[in-house]
Parts: sequence; C-alpha cells; structure tokens
Amino acid sequence: MFSSIHPAQSRPSLWRLAGIAVVASASIWLAGCAGVRTIDSDVQSYSTLQQRPAPPTYRLQLLPSQIALGPQFDTVVQQAEASLAGVGLRRDDSQGSVIAQIDAQARYIPDSWLMPGSPYNPYGGLGWGPGWGWGWRGGIAWRDTGPSLHYRAVQLTLRDVQTQQVVYETSARYEDVWVDDQVIYRILFDSALNGFPKPPQGPRRVSTTTSGKPASTQPAPSSISPAAAVNPVAPSVKSK
Repeated sequence: MFSSIHPAQSRPSLWRLAGIAVVASASIWLAGCAGVRTIDSDVQSYSTLQQRPAPPTYRLQLLPSQIALGPQFDTVVQQAEASLAGVGLRRDDSQGSVIAQIDAQARYIPDSWLMPGSPYNPYGGLGWGPGWGWGWRGGIAWRDTGPSLHYRAVQLTLRDVQTQQVVYETSARYEDVWVDDQVIYRILFDSALNGFPKPPQGPRRVSTTTSGKPASTQPAPSSISPAAAVNPVAPSVKSK
C-alpha cells in the first residue's frame, strides 16, 4: 500500500525551507552591501571654458533657503567643495574669479515597481525625467512589490564674476536601492565635474567604483568646514 501524506504533515517542512531561503537571501544581500559597488550617475554638462579659471578660485553663493537648512545642507556643501578642489578650484569668498551655485535633490520612492521605467517593473518600459535622456530599462519582478528606491541629484553652475555669464553648467543624478548621502553626494559632484573644464557636451553616464563603506572625514581645502572623503576609483564614462 502506498503511504499517504497529509497537508498538515508537510507544513513544517515548507516552513523550514522558507526559513532557509530567507536566511540565504539576507546573507547575499549583506554580502553585496559590504562589497565593492559601482555607482552609475546620469550626467549633463555644458561649458564655454577653454581652461580653468585664472586664478582658480570661486566664491560659493548659497540661497537663503539653503542657508536656513543649516546642518541638513552642510553635507552637500562639504562634498561640493571637495569635488571642486579635486579639479583644482579653491574656495575664496572674497576674491573668487567665478561664482559657484549648487543645488541638491533627495527623494524616496516606495514600491518602485509601480514607477514607469523602473528596473523592478516586470514589463520594463521607457524611462522618464525632464531633459536627462534616460533610455529603455527592463527587469524581472520576483516579489509583490519592488524595493524602495533612493533618488539623489545635484546641480552646479559657475558664473564669471565680471560678466555674470554662466560659463559652466552641470548636473548628475542617481537612483538605486542603496544610499549613503556622504558617499553619493561626493560621487555625484565628482561625476558632474568629470572632464572639467572641457567635458563632453550633453548627456552621458559616468560609472564610479567605490567600497560602499561609510565616508571618513578629512580636512577640506578651505577653512570653511571639513569635507568627508570617500574611496572612489577613477570613473569611467559611457556617453549615451
């Protein structure tokens, strides 16, 4: 005679298998968070500069609303200063040859599979966003809702102090499930300034490899405030 298997008897095995799967998935996720990570930034740059400003100094001009944010905006300022120093520009608010203006955006997108163009949308689709040149992105849905996405973006303009004309305009944005603001804002400003002072014109993608570890702190090139350092490798550029 054949032995019969009752549903009640099989439930413990199913729960045990489900528990093993959850633990395995968590281990893989944690290993990915601790490892080397590639950050893709979508960048647009426009420049009329032929060389670095002379002298290579800038005056940072913050909006009243940015100043009112206080410490909340300090991280953005610090990373912008560090990235500008990386292309040879030093902050000098009294005698800067160009005026630097910066901006940043941060959003949190829950259930990302519902968003058009999300990589977690089971049907893929066209990307969206004004003026950024996003292309087609596809993906496979493996759960009821996709992971929450973090959106970060920065903008930077340089204006000639004598003529008040904009001589450099650039922006970069990032959208992914992982975020560390000190790391991401620094990489975004680095990517936005990639190729300075004569970057490729128009939209492109800049990929930066980082350890993904929390940023440490090093002195900034000015006496204003310290800037956090990250561990990016030389970025690679993919024009779109």
